[in-house]
Amino acid sequence: MAAVNSSSAESASQAREGVTLAALPKSWHFTSALPADPLFPTPADSHKAPRDQLGPRQVRGALFTWVRPEIQKDPELLAVSPAAMRDLGLALSEAETEEFKETVVGNKIHGWDADTLSGPGYPWAQCYGGFQFGDWAGQLGDGRAISLFEATNPRTGVRYEVQLKGAGITPYSRFADGKAVLRSSIREFIVSEALHALGIPSTRALAISLLPHSKVVRERIEPGAIVVRLAQTWLRFGNFDILRARGDRALVRRLATYVAEDVFGGWETLPGRLKDPENPSETPDPERGIPKDEVQGPAGAEENRFARLYREIVRRNALTVAKWQAYGFMNGVLNTDNTSVFGLSMDFGPFAFMDNFDPQYTPNHDDHFLRYSYRNQPTIIWWNLVRLGEALGELIGSGADCDSSTFVESGVTEETAPPLIARAEKLITQAGDEYKSVFLAEFKRLLTLRLGLKTQQPTDFDELFSPLLDTLEALELDFHHFFRRLSALPLSALATPESRLAHAARFFHDEDPTKTKQRPPPRPDSESGRQRLADWLAVYHSRALSDWASKPSSASPPQPPPSQSPAERTAAMKRVNPNFVPRGWVLDEVIRRVEKGGEREVLRRALHLALHPFEDRWAGREFDGVPYEGDAEEEARWTGDVPPAERALQCSCSS
Repeated sequence: MAAVNSSSAESASQAREGVTLAALPKSWHFTSALPADPLFPTPADSHKAPRDQLGPRQVRGALFTWVRPEIQKDPELLAVSPAAMRDLGLALSEAETEEFKETVVGNKIHGWDADTLSGPGYPWAQCYGGFQFGDWAGQLGDGRAISLFEATNPRTGVRYEVQLKGAGITPYSRFADGKAVLRSSIREFIVSEALHALGIPSTRALAISLLPHSKVVRERIEPGAIVVRLAQTWLRFGNFDILRARGDRALVRRLATYVAEDVFGGWETLPGRLKDPENPSETPDPERGIPKDEVQGPAGAEENRFARLYREIVRRNALTVAKWQAYGFMNGVLNTDNTSVFGLSMDFGPFAFMDNFDPQYTPNHDDHFLRYSYRNQPTIIWWNLVRLGEALGELIGSGADCDSSTFVESGVTEETAPPLIARAEKLITQAGDEYKSVFLAEFKRLLTLRLGLKTQQPTDFDELFSPLLDTLEALELDFHHFFRRLSALPLSALATPESRLAHAARFFHDEDPTKTKQRPPPRPDSESGRQRLADWLAVYHSRALSDWASKPSSASPPQPPPSQSPAERTAAMKRVNPNFVPRGWVLDEVIRRVEKGGEREVLRRALHLALHPFEDRWAGREFDGVPYEGDAEEEARWTGDVPPAERALQCSCSS
């Protein structure tokens, strides 16, 4: 028995500490299940080819190409995410090993013996296409991203695809060089982990390395870098787009089957038909566990397993974009090749977190028509989902005939086309209603939490949420500071008109709020602006007080119950309202200090704040039992008022 106890204690310790990179379970499900580039049908074929022969060309009949990373000389490991290490299942000490440092730049290939030209796996780059700014762009693909292997956390069982960004030219590089610059790599490294810490589904970033001998030409000559990224899958809508554009029916079906069975864990995990598809809010949590071959619904609207797969992707993306809106995040370039089938935030280029609330803000300076602005993100994600629906339309519309030999082998005939098209259109339209319902429910849920309310009321959206957003926009108030500062304001401080007016001042910038933009302000003076905010605070005070109060008697106004202290409400709000988000100006400062100043710790400090966004302070505290020195002055600047000239920054897709 003593030996068993000792073994259990040792196992628990290993679970906490993680495993070595060598011991981390690895697999290559994606490349085993789907067809490779016919020019290099095996890893050995690719490995024997000179590296410069693996460059840009059109690839057909395949989902990927075997391609090894370019060898890097004297790489410098700049930073590692402890959170990503833990989630992958690696011991934090692994980051200090040469094996780790060589793996994260692609110098070491796992699962492959170069002497015998054999092994269970080999690196690969995906083939996909996409609609960019609404126009079909043809073949795109992983032009500088190369996946190494899939790794499964031994403790949680969660599998991630481990990928390098900036690892060299692939057949999908088009006219590019396969490299990534340090600037964009730092941005992606920090925002990936920041979004995850905020509870927003996102791809992850494990490590970032500087390539001292790599000089990359963009708008200027910049140092190169490699980011190690993780995702449950790197499949995106563009994988289906390219197959549809090429008329490859068999591969569309094969890929859809792979997504359902391997990525989502089986057809039975997908959502069943809603009780009333015309009123999706009546079924917020659809039944799951539907057998693979079961077809649900009346004639003309039969939902087969492919319709359920489409709806799962719709629901996942609705939840994610609702979180973006609730937390003021903008991807900046929501093309279909940047939209995840798993519902992850991915491919970070000109992204940003909101400064002053402006629904028309886009962080992409090439987005002249504001296609990817904050206001348009929910609409654009649905536009992308319709493109996915078109790619899957034949499978969705086939209904109960999806497995008939005639349909599988020959597809749509002149006779079967009208009912199939009508069914597909109806189901995609119903999925649009479901998308809207899931999005609004999640957006309302998150705003309810951010405002410190315990319940939702039907009138909240019209009486509380919309007026708040209108007020933030009109008064040019900082989106994140508003919620965080409201968190620290007890309800008792909002009890009278005088106190509300006095406390409204805390939500404005230190400088004159009428001079924060070049355009004429919508409010004539700061006093009227404070009064407008005070009026909203009056509505909020009444709503919040009733929400936290016990059932009132007819003779007395609602009062907070004795068991509920102001501190509890404050703590609940601070758990969902971040003190730190990686704003554009902060990232620019970090990039400048790392690239020009040779600093390294500033990057790790920025990552630390991104991983712990809800704290009041960081410097001088312990995190996970480890003392953290930090920099109190730096933290105060990064969480304080954004310098006027640094608000609403824009950048390009060039990275």
